[in-house]
Amino acid sequence: MTVEQIEEYVRQHPSGKVKLAAADIDGVLRGKYISVDKFKSVLKGELAFCDVVFGWDSNDQAYDNSRFTGWHSGYPDMPLQLDLNTFRKIPWENGVPFFLGDFVDAEGQGAHVCPRQLLKKVIQECHALGFKPFFSQEFEWFNFEETPDSFAQKGFRDPKPLTPGMFGYSILRSSLKNEFFSELFDLLGRFDIPLEGLHTETGPGVYEAAITYSDALKAADRAILFKTSVKEIAYRHGIMASFMAKWREDLPGCSGHVHQSLWDGESATNLFYDSTDQNHMSTLMKQYIAGQLFCLPHMLPMLAPTINSYKRLVEGAWAPTTLTWALDNRTVALRILLGGSKSTRIETRVVGSDTNPYLAIAACLAAGLYGIKRGLTLEQPATLGSGYLDSSNGKLPANLREATAQMRESEVAKELFGENFVDHFCSSREWEWHQYAKSVTDWELKRYFEII
Repeated sequence: MTVEQIEEYVRQHPSGKVKLAAADIDGVLRGKYISVDKFKSVLKGELAFCDVVFGWDSNDQAYDNSRFTGWHSGYPDMPLQLDLNTFRKIPWENGVPFFLGDFVDAEGQGAHVCPRQLLKKVIQECHALGFKPFFSQEFEWFNFEETPDSFAQKGFRDPKPLTPGMFGYSILRSSLKNEFFSELFDLLGRFDIPLEGLHTETGPGVYEAAITYSDALKAADRAILFKTSVKEIAYRHGIMASFMAKWREDLPGCSGHVHQSLWDGESATNLFYDSTDQNHMSTLMKQYIAGQLFCLPHMLPMLAPTINSYKRLVEGAWAPTTLTWALDNRTVALRILLGGSKSTRIETRVVGSDTNPYLAIAACLAAGLYGIKRGLTLEQPATLGSGYLDSSNGKLPANLREATAQMRESEVAKELFGENFVDHFCSSREWEWHQYAKSVTDWELKRYFEII
C-alpha cells in the first residue's frame, strides 16, 4: 500500500486508534495505542518512548550497571521512527492498524542499543558487498492450559500442558484443541506472518512452526511478531504459550533455528549453490560457514541470551554443544541443507526460541560476512556421526556468565557489532547473571535444606 492508502485506512478505521511497537534488548515488544490524530504527528517524526525500555530487564527491573541510561541520566525520552513498510492489520483486533518502529538518537541516526537498527546496519554491509540475504526462523514452543493469573496462583510451578505425552508430527494431537491450532495458521497468515508448516513436536503441548523465508529484515520482523502474536492468540483460547529455551529438565528444549542464504539480487541466483562442487557448496558458502564457526564463541549471548538458554545446549537434547558443521546432521552447530539451486542453505542450530530475532539474525549474518570478507577457508572437516562427540574444534561456552565474559573482551564482537552495542548488551547479560546468582532455587532447597 502507498503512504496515502495507509493514511486513509488509519483515518477511516472505526476504532480510532493505531497500535505500534518496537523491540527492546531482550526481544520483548514494547508498545502503545495512539489516536489517529497523534498518528498524523508521528508521521512527522514526533514520537518518543522513555528510554527506560533500554534501562530495564524483561521484568522491568532497572539496571544498575548501564552507561546508556539510568538514574544518572534521568531516563529521558528516546525518539521512535515508525517504518511504514511494516504496516499490518491485526485480524484478532478487528483490523486495527499496526506498525513497527526503530529507536534513533537525537540526531535521527540509528540508536546503538536498538536491535532492529543493528540488523539494518549489518544488512547494509551485506548489500554493499553485492549480496542479498534471505533468512527465515523456525520456532518450537510449549502451550499450557493456564492464564497468567492461574499460573501466578500456582507459584509459577507445574503448568498444565495443552496436550499430554510425547507425540511429534502427530495428526491426532493436532486435532485436539484444533480451534487454537487452526487459528494460529490462519490468523498469522492474515497478519503477514505466512507459515510454511505447523506441527506438533515431541513433548506435551509443544508445537513447531516454520515461517516462510524472506529478505533478512522482513524475516526478523515476522519472527519477533510471530512470538508475540502466538501469545496473544493463545490468550484468546485460555492458553499460555512459552518460548523458554527449556522449561523442564526431562523434556527437549525449544529451538529458534535460523535458516540463511545469500543471493544475487539482480539474477535471483542462490550464491551458496555450486553445481560443480562435490557437495554443491560454493566457495562463498564455505567462507560463510567458516566465518560463523570462528565467530560463534565471540557472539554466543546473541544466540543464547538467558540463563535458561544454556539448559538447552546440552548433549543429547537436540541442540548443539560443539563448534561443528555437517551435511543434514541435527547434532551439530551448523546443519548444511543441500536442496538444489533454490533451497541450498545453512541452518544455525545454536539459536534458541528465547532469542531476540533481530540480534540472532544480525549475529548469523555478520559472522558469515566476516568469513567472506577475510576469505576464510573451511579447513575444518564436516562432522560424521554425533556432533556431541566431536570437540576437536572446541565447545560452546557453558553458561551465560562465561559466554558474556568472552563476548565483552572480544575484538571480533566489537568489530562486528560496534563497541557501544557490545558494552550495553554485555552489561544487560551481566545484570541477568547477577539476578540469577543471588536467587535461591528449589534445587538448592531440596538438596541442602535438611541434609547440610
